[in-house]
Amino acid sequence: MSGILALGTYVPERVLTNEDLEKTLDTSDEWITERTGIKERHIGREDEYTSDLAFQAVEDLLRRHPQALEGVDGVIVATNTPDALFPATAALVQARFGLQAFAYDLLAGCPGWVYGLAQAHALVESGLARKVLVVGAEALSKILDWNDRSTAVLFGDAGGAAVVGKVREGFGFRSFVLGADGTGGKELYHACVAPRLPDGTSMRNRLYMNGREVFKFAVRVMNTATLEAIEKAGLTPEDIRLFVPHQANLRIIDAARERLGLPWERVVVNVQKYGNTSTASIPLALKEAAEEGRLREGDHVLLVSFGAGLTWAAAVLTWGGA
Repeated sequence: MSGILALGTYVPERVLTNEDLEKTLDTSDEWITERTGIKERHIGREDEYTSDLAFQAVEDLLRRHPQALEGVDGVIVATNTPDALFPATAALVQARFGLQAFAYDLLAGCPGWVYGLAQAHALVESGLARKVLVVGAEALSKILDWNDRSTAVLFGDAGGAAVVGKVREGFGFRSFVLGADGTGGKELYHACVAPRLPDGTSMRNRLYMNGREVFKFAVRVMNTATLEAIEKAGLTPEDIRLFVPHQANLRIIDAARERLGLPWERVVVNVQKYGNTSTASIPLALKEAAEEGRLREGDHVLLVSFGAGLTWAAAVLTWGGA
């Protein structure tokens, strides 16, 4: 079986609070907190990009696990804000750490890191790789419209990294559920090369989100994907020791928690500190849970995310076994 062998994360030093946003936007701490649960977010320096966040997350991983990159054959960077279309940000990571490995970027919206875990699992289980470095990193502050209060208050910058490799029998990944519905692409986008989507929707070169539609989509897929992943793992919701959802909105997290029948003490929530960091969201929450002693060997852990595409992903793993 394969599983997570090491974790590392990074958030930029600058903290942007709701009170700071009150000075430039027609909004308030009360309005933001009530609708999202977010109190603050971390924003990268003007010269700090996705590759920098990825480098720092891997450095943090190495500080905790100095030998973790030995035997890494592949690098996957899940991001929606790559430094460039090419070279891939993953290739920059590969070069930075001197890895003899293939490298590619993965574009799948906020669930990208869980997509990356699924691909790493498949590569290790098939024998195509011994270990895979999976990074989720986002410099979302670079693509926001800071005059749009509906999106500017939601997002933050961060990086998260994990090494996936073989673990002892009985541990590691038990199931994955991956999905997409491209008909919802017009609800959450950022233009790159084309000025419009195939359905004729004009796009702008700043993040756009139809909050109402994305909220409805998120609540629905958080429910269906989690239950499907638990069933595929041969478990029940009662077996889940820790639920690590995408940190986008506290109300969405609460709806998923209620559907699963889990008490708050089994749910990881840090959206109040970081906002939505997209692909970095789950590794950031997972590492915090580990640091707080909330993860024990043998615990069944549920991950779930949703985002642009529209896409979704869920996974169940049994923690430990390295």
